[in-house]
Amino acid sequence: MSHPVLVGVDGSPPSSAAAHWAAREAALRGVPLRLVHASPPLPGTAVPVQAVDRLRHMGERMLQRAVAEIGARYPDLDVRGEQADDAPAPALLAAARAARLLVVGTRGTGGFAGLAVGSVALRVVAAAPCPVVLVPQRPPGASGEGRHTARAAAEVVLGFDAHRPVGEVADFAFSAAEARRAHLRVVQAWALPAESVSPRTLVVTEEDRATWEDQEVLRLADALRAWQEKYPRVTVRTDVMLLHPAEALLNASRRADLLVVGRHTDPRAAEGRLGPVTHAVLHHARCPVAVVPHTG
Repeated sequence: MSHPVLVGVDGSPPSSAAAHWAAREAALRGVPLRLVHASPPLPGTAVPVQAVDRLRHMGERMLQRAVAEIGARYPDLDVRGEQADDAPAPALLAAARAARLLVVGTRGTGGFAGLAVGSVALRVVAAAPCPVVLVPQRPPGASGEGRHTARAAAEVVLGFDAHRPVGEVADFAFSAAEARRAHLRVVQAWALPAESVSPRTLVVTEEDRATWEDQEVLRLADALRAWQEKYPRVTVRTDVMLLHPAEALLNASRRADLLVVGRHTDPRAAEGRLGPVTHAVLHHARCPVAVVPHTG
């Protein structure tokens, strides 16, 4: 059986947006879609049984409505709903062990309204064993139409470091672009060599800057060659930017349909941590962000 696309739902608008994005992704990949609703035990020992049953029934009804709505839009998609007797983050992390992809909304029904990204979303992005896509409330294509009608094709943006290329992240981005018939924009952020900006250096000439940039462009082209050969149908555009990586990615993602970044995982740690660049794009990107775990 194919590993499904998994999405967490709780009846909130962000989770609804995530469910629709996940349904489209499952349809593109030709895999099942699983909707998971967490229904943890209520705190305290004196909670009436009727209250517990009522809350569980409400969750089941919400799942049924979500499954019916998605099934009507994607009649050929295998869609199922599942109740989990655990808190949202542990429930999603447990289910993600058998998933191809986990999709979550930026925020759920809990937390503070001013938060850009909720605690559950951050925890699963940092710890899930599979790639996680964080979907804003109004994702591109949620209504079945493209986000940018004036553009001929969709665009996937990949944050890439040619000095430390990561196969899992590149492969995810290329395959996502291929499935969408989208262009792939590969962004490489770079900085001037440390010796060029030392206190002893009075000025950096345009000739030196151009030379260093050309070196970065060539290094990026060499690093991408294997994936371009593996995915010959994907049209690739490269951007080498003299910017902080977070700023470069956020600038490039303004018109993107998906932004892909990596997350380094430590097999010895129970849960991972998000680096500053990933943390920044999760909070400020306006398109869905895919975070792909890797050990390299």
